[in-house]
Amino acid sequence: MKIIGIAGGTASGKTTIANKLGDLSKKYGKVNIIRLDDYYSDLPELELEERKKINYDHPNAFDIELLTKHIEDLKNNKTIDVPEYDFVTHARKKTVTKVMPSKVLIIEGILVLAIEDICNFLDIKIFVDTPDDIRFIRRLNRDVYERNRTLNNVVDQYLATVRPMHKVFVEPSKSKADLIIPEGGRNSIAIEMVFKTIIDLLNK
Repeated sequence: MKIIGIAGGTASGKTTIANKLGDLSKKYGKVNIIRLDDYYSDLPELELEERKKINYDHPNAFDIELLTKHIEDLKNNKTIDVPEYDFVTHARKKTVTKVMPSKVLIIEGILVLAIEDICNFLDIKIFVDTPDDIRFIRRLNRDVYERNRTLNNVVDQYLATVRPMHKVFVEPSKSKADLIIPEGGRNSIAIEMVFKTIIDLLNK
């Protein structure tokens, strides 16, 4: 199994690129996509207001032990149960997504290249590079309309953790990338290049 990591700042277009690559590759073979966001640590013992205060942009917010176990299981041809994370309640849902082994696995998330235990698994490392103002506008729209958050809440979180953690962890991880994709999901040339690489992997 070959593993492709797609990292980049919040709302940079990582998920869009991962989904486009998955859709393009369907007729050639199965490509699995795992979101790092679904591996946020589950903290049911905390009240909702306490969970809201957690720094979700720091590597410590993720259950890396579970994710690395799941990657190893897939590499060993075992089916895994991927948790599903609810961004409204800041907790895992009771449901899971079954993922069967495949030739190609895509892992996408802001800290995929910044967390060494994940980065070490990657055969191809991609960083999606989108201007800060565009990313903030996208995040604002997403969090207000899809995640039931207020304007003030989104702005406060962005200034308190998202922006500082981007500078400390996400932006420096760009140096580990094999390929940097500007403009996110709109960069059809870069997506086509990665798609061709996936097809080569599926055909081997």
